[in-house]
Amino acid sequence: MKVGVIMGGISSEREISLKSGNSILENIDRNKYDVCGIVIDKKEDIIHKVLEEKIDFALLALHGQFGEDGTVQSVLQALDIPYSGCGPLSSAACMDKDMTKSLLKVAGIRTAEWINLRSYEELDYEEIEKLGYPVVIKPTHGGSSVATFIIKSKEEVENAVKEAFKWDTEVMIEKFIKGEEITCPVLQNEMYPVVAIKPNAEFFDFEAKYKDGGSDEYVIELEEKLHEEVLDMTLKTFRALKCSVYARIDFIITEDKVPYLLEVNTLPGMTKNSLFPKSAAGKNLSYAGLVDKIIEESLKEKR
Repeated sequence: MKVGVIMGGISSEREISLKSGNSILENIDRNKYDVCGIVIDKKEDIIHKVLEEKIDFALLALHGQFGEDGTVQSVLQALDIPYSGCGPLSSAACMDKDMTKSLLKVAGIRTAEWINLRSYEELDYEEIEKLGYPVVIKPTHGGSSVATFIIKSKEEVENAVKEAFKWDTEVMIEKFIKGEEITCPVLQNEMYPVVAIKPNAEFFDFEAKYKDGGSDEYVIELEEKLHEEVLDMTLKTFRALKCSVYARIDFIITEDKVPYLLEVNTLPGMTKNSLFPKSAAGKNLSYAGLVDKIIEESLKEKR
């Protein structure tokens, strides 16, 4: 079977996508698969390059808009090429943080209160005051913490909102929840070991995520009651957003041991520093074994 590792793309997360793709190329079982890398430089590449390579399966290492928002998934479905991970609907819903949180709120899953702006003119300081400072300001469809700010006063809001609008057409202003961040990878309806995230910065920003030594990340065991609540919220989120095959679900745990869902990643990073491979290692599943399982489960799902 010929597997095309699709990476690059046109989003702000292109460089991370290339790192994810190259990590997969370095570690995938080449005795089992005929593998090629497919670098996307412009939108039409997803059709031309995929057809040129005559692949049997697309292993997606794309991140951000166009790669993670359901667009590429829809194209591959139209081309009748099976691919890894979630389908177009759940990919689009999870990429749009406002839609994600709206769906989760209906499903009764705890998430921080927020405001979503479609233009700078919608900025309302009174609404922000109701949330209470500090707040988190970020692009609604962004990822990798690009243009994400923790804002502690009214005077800081304007510049942060303007910067976030440089990266996206919508901007989210979210109540800041103080606590410890964890991530809960899910593969085929099973929650993998929980990974604690201890950034060497104010929060888990771009450098903390991708720079060597930017954060400490390790598998942990939560106390029983908290583990059961996080497990329940994780699997309910996976189902509520109609995710399939795999996803990574991020939480903040407050000092009072109350979990708040942060966001859902339908194409989690696969670099050497990424969280999903670290979680898999916690159950003695190698990087190559994780990639193999993603391919196998994706093929079952698409069939």
